Amino acid sequence: MTTVRDLTYDLLRRHDISTVFGNPGSNELPFLEDFPSDFRYILALHEGAAIGMADGYAQATGRTALANLHSAAGTGNAMGGFANAWNAHTPLVVTAGQQTRAMMGIEPLLTNIDATTLPKPLVKWSCEPTRAEDAPLAMSRALHLSTLPAPGPVYLSIPYDDWDKAAEPESLRLLDRKVSAAGALDAGAAAALAARLDRSANPVIVLGPDVDAARANAHAVRLAERLRAPVWVAPSAPRCPFPTTHPNFRGLLTASMADISLQLEGHDLVLAPGALVFRYHQYEPGPLLPPGAELVHITCDPDEAARPMGDAIVGDVGLILAALADTVAEAARPALARAAPGSKPLAPERVLDLMDELAPRDAIYVNESTSTIEAMWERMRWEHPGSYYFGAAGGLGFGTPAAVGVQLAEPDRQVIALIGDGSANYSVTALWTAARHKVPVVFVIMRNGTYGALRWFAGVLKAEEVPALDVPDIDFVAIAKGYGVDAVRVDSDNAFIAAFTGALKAGKPSLIEVATAWPAA
Repeated sequence: MTTVRDLTYDLLRRHDISTVFGNPGSNELPFLEDFPSDFRYILALHEGAAIGMADGYAQATGRTALANLHSAAGTGNAMGGFANAWNAHTPLVVTAGQQTRAMMGIEPLLTNIDATTLPKPLVKWSCEPTRAEDAPLAMSRALHLSTLPAPGPVYLSIPYDDWDKAAEPESLRLLDRKVSAAGALDAGAAAALAARLDRSANPVIVLGPDVDAARANAHAVRLAERLRAPVWVAPSAPRCPFPTTHPNFRGLLTASMADISLQLEGHDLVLAPGALVFRYHQYEPGPLLPPGAELVHITCDPDEAARPMGDAIVGDVGLILAALADTVAEAARPALARAAPGSKPLAPERVLDLMDELAPRDAIYVNESTSTIEAMWERMRWEHPGSYYFGAAGGLGFGTPAAVGVQLAEPDRQVIALIGDGSANYSVTALWTAARHKVPVVFVIMRNGTYGALRWFAGVLKAEEVPALDVPDIDFVAIAKGYGVDAVRVDSDNAFIAAFTGALKAGKPSLIEVATAWPAA
């Protein structure tokens, strides 16, 4: 007899999923019983860390990852992770155990009441199967929906007594089902858009994270070179879609209407592939676009396309960029020279310079040091796809577990996690998972004793005498060692060089706590 559980594991195999990230409770045990030998379970000590690891793993592999949470309480612990996955277009299937069907009506302990509503609106789809026999169909639908444009998280609440029920014979058809999305422009539409770019006197390209997710970075480079157009990265970027060493690269747009209009001033056409148009943060009113500028937005997300600015094309970002790079004419405009980055000799910038100098050129950086974002984009040489990850939702807790997930997905590249001392506390339990599974992330804690980004924003808002912005006297070396991670504290160039070089060679997780100054430049 093929059970619902057997068929579910077979579905996961067909979708190339063999890793489960989770923190199980009693409702989840029947699914995990006799755990298949061809699967691995990555245990996190908190559901927020589990979904962060799954998020990093899915973004780095480009495939759906599976997270396993505990009923309503575990889902609640992971809600910040849902927000990040939703905003990052991360393909996730998240399962949560539900009480046995025999008792759900009287709502005993660990009943996930109104389970499908709980994770909304931060999931594409939420389901609790009406019958046990419908669980494989729900899983199949979830797996397909997670990857269809725009990718994102889906949620399944499954009563724990469903797993042992017999699967319906017709459900076996799900194993051979394929669902594909076709999002390329036809030749005529590609030619028309290319002609529009060719007619532009001074085009500019603003790239977003979905370019890196589609591994379309090289197509973006070809397009920028043929157009001889400057390239910016959209505000608050969670990924790096263009080599920061390229002569056409201009940096990261700031997250205000007024600033973006100034930064793009003089351009008559703004091409924005794979970007949110635009994700503002601080309120500094101004025109949405510079005078005389038109915008063409290329996105995989219909919801983002409906935003009220410019023209939009919904489709496969990678295929459309490739078609444009093949079709546009070689521009006669002068070649661009690289703009010189600013240089201020403050401690955080020095740490970034040393990391960039010492780390492998294909290293992957996961950033949650929010007060040093601008400095990172100015100083780091990111030349390979999938070199940078940052939380997409604006909250904290993504960086440390995501670095573990990314390193599991990319064992042949070194992952370096740059984490602020405020951010580190949100998901510090991920250090235990890194130690337990010997995941060789180098964690660099930038310790300045304050929530630096909040201090900056308090200045923007002219908010005086705000309480609780400081986090002094936290010993991250002791915390890391308690979780089984080698750790050291440094406060000088030579000490950092020695610690960082040793960590890169260690082949196991390491943590370096660096005393840095506030403010960062």
